Amino acid sequence: MIDSPYEHHDYDVLIIGAGGAGLRAAIEAKQRGLKVGIITKSLLGKAHTVMAEGGIAAAMGNVYEEDNWMVHFRDTMRGGKYLNNYRMAELHAKESPERVWDLEQWGALFDRTKNGKILQRDFGGHRFARLAHVGDRTGLELIRTLQQKVVSMDTDVFMECKVLKLVHDADGRMAGCVAYWRATGEFVTFAAKAVIVATGGVGKSWKFTSNSWEGTGDGHAMALWAGAKLIDMECIQFHPTGMVWPLSVRGLLVTEGVRGDGGVLRNSEGQRFMFNYVADMFRAETADSEEEADKWYDDHTAGRRPPELLPRDEVARAINTEVKAGRGTPHGGVYLDIASRRSAEFIRRRLPSMYHQFMELAGVDITRESMEIGPTCHYIMGGIQVEADTAATVVPGLFAAGEAAGGMHGANRLGGNSLSDLVVFGRRAGMGAADYVQAGDTATSFDLGEVEAAVRDALAPFERATGENPYTIQHDLQELMQTKVGIIRNGPELEEAKGQLDEFVERVKNIAVKGGRAYNPGWNLTTDLPAMLTVSRSTAIAASLRRESRGGHTREDFPQADPAFAKFNFALSSEGGNWDSPMVAVESALLALPEDLKALLEEAK
Repeated sequence: MIDSPYEHHDYDVLIIGAGGAGLRAAIEAKQRGLKVGIITKSLLGKAHTVMAEGGIAAAMGNVYEEDNWMVHFRDTMRGGKYLNNYRMAELHAKESPERVWDLEQWGALFDRTKNGKILQRDFGGHRFARLAHVGDRTGLELIRTLQQKVVSMDTDVFMECKVLKLVHDADGRMAGCVAYWRATGEFVTFAAKAVIVATGGVGKSWKFTSNSWEGTGDGHAMALWAGAKLIDMECIQFHPTGMVWPLSVRGLLVTEGVRGDGGVLRNSEGQRFMFNYVADMFRAETADSEEEADKWYDDHTAGRRPPELLPRDEVARAINTEVKAGRGTPHGGVYLDIASRRSAEFIRRRLPSMYHQFMELAGVDITRESMEIGPTCHYIMGGIQVEADTAATVVPGLFAAGEAAGGMHGANRLGGNSLSDLVVFGRRAGMGAADYVQAGDTATSFDLGEVEAAVRDALAPFERATGENPYTIQHDLQELMQTKVGIIRNGPELEEAKGQLDEFVERVKNIAVKGGRAYNPGWNLTTDLPAMLTVSRSTAIAASLRRESRGGHTREDFPQADPAFAKFNFALSSEGGNWDSPMVAVESALLALPEDLKALLEEAK
C-alpha cells in the first residue's frame, strides 16, 4: 500500500479512458484474473466512441464473398499512403472479424442481410461493402455492449475523474497516476503495475471539430511527458462532412453513412462536383447530364464506390477547393443531398440519427432538402508510438490503444477502421498489460515527488491575484490551429504558428482562476490547456518537417507526395518531461515489409 497523502487506490492494470479501446482492454485484463480499474474524465457511456455512426470495418465477406483480410490490408495501407505500421494494419485486417463476432456474442444487435448474416455497407476507401452497422448508431451500440460486459465483470470505474500526470517508480517504470475529482476538486492517486492510455483524440485544439469536450489530447500529452514518443502528429483527419449551420452545432459530425447510402455532394451551382476530382481521364463538365456521369463512373468502377466515397482526405480537399473557388454555400460549405436520391422512408429507416439531428438542431428535413456541410477536425492518425503485437510503449509498464495510439492508420484513416481499431488493439493492450504484470518485473515504488509537483502546478492558478482567463487562451489557441495548422498548410504559416505556440506556454503559466475547486469549469479548462498546447506544438513541429502532401497532411507549398518521406515517421519526445519542455523530432524508420505483404501491395498498384 502506498503512503499517499490523498485518497488512494491500487490496481494490477489501470486504464485511463472508457471508450471502446479502454473497455475492450478492461475485458481482456479481467478475463486474465487481474484487478482492473478504469478512470474516465466524463461518465461511463459518454465516450466519443458513440459518435462513430457509420459502422465497424471487418472483412467478413457477408455482402461480397470475395472480400478478405488481404484486401482490407491493402485498402488500409493505400488509404494511409503507406505511412502505416504494416504489422498493425495486418493484425487489424486479420482480427477485425473475430472482434465483431465477440460483440455479437455479447449482445450487439447488428443490421442483417436477408439470410440473417451481419449486413455490411459501403464506406470511403474500402474496395468492398465492409462496415457492419446498427443503422447510423454503431458506436453507441458498441459502447452499450462493451459497457454492459465490463459492468457484468464487476470492474471498478471512476467517473468524472481528471488525470493530471502519470507517475513512475524509482527505476522509471510506470507506477500509476495522480488525478482529481471534477465534482469536488479533491486529489486522488492510483498505483498500478501497468497503465493503459485509451483517452481518445485531440480535436478541441481546433475551432471546428466533431470532438466532444473531452478531446483535449490528455493521453497523448501525458504519455509524452512520461517518456513515450509520439508519431505522425502532423496527420490530422478533417472529416469531409460536419454540420456548417447553425453555428451552435457547427462541426457536429454527419456520418459517412449518408454518402454510403446514396447521398451526393453538390456545390452552389447544383453540380455534383466530385466527378471533377476522380481522374484526369474524365471531368463531369464533359458529360451532358448527371445520369451520364453516373453511368461513366459505374462502368469504370463496377458500380461499387461512387466518387463521394473516395478516402476522406481527398473528399475534404475537394470540398475545400470548391469553397475557395466561390462555389460554396452561404455559410461556407457545400450541399450533401440524399433527398433526391432515396425515398423518405429509406432515409428515416437507414439514417434515423441523422434525420433527427438535422430536424431538431438545424430545422432541416433531410428527406426533402440538402444538408449544408463542410470539413471538420475529426480524428488524429498520429499518437503514442506502440509495439504492434502488445501495444507497449518504450516506457516499461505503459501501453496505449485506440485514437491515442499512432501507427495503425498511417497518413489517413479509412472510415470504419476506427471502431475495429478500438476492439482489435484494445484487446491487444489488455493482453500486453496482463502479460507484463504476470511476468513480475513491475513497479516497486511510487514517486510522490511527481505527485506533489503535479498538485502544485494544478493549484498555482488559484494563487494568482491577476492573470489571463483560460477561456481567452482556449479561443486564441483554437483560432491559431484552425487558420495556420488546419486542413491546408504552408511553411511560413507553420513557422509563425510554432513561434506563437511558444508564446502560449508563457500565457498558460499566467492563468488566474477564481473561486473554489469544486464544480469549477474554469479550473477544469486550465488543467486541460497544458495537454492541448502540447498536442498543438507537436502537430505544428511535425507538419513543418514533413515537406510534402500525404494523406491528412497537405502542404500547398509541397503539393505532391515525396517518396523520400514514405520511409519514416517523425517521432517526437520531450526533453524535460514537463508540459512546457522543449520537444525533439527525429526520423523513425518504418518497419520493413515482409516479401509476402509487399507482393500484396504490388498487386494493388
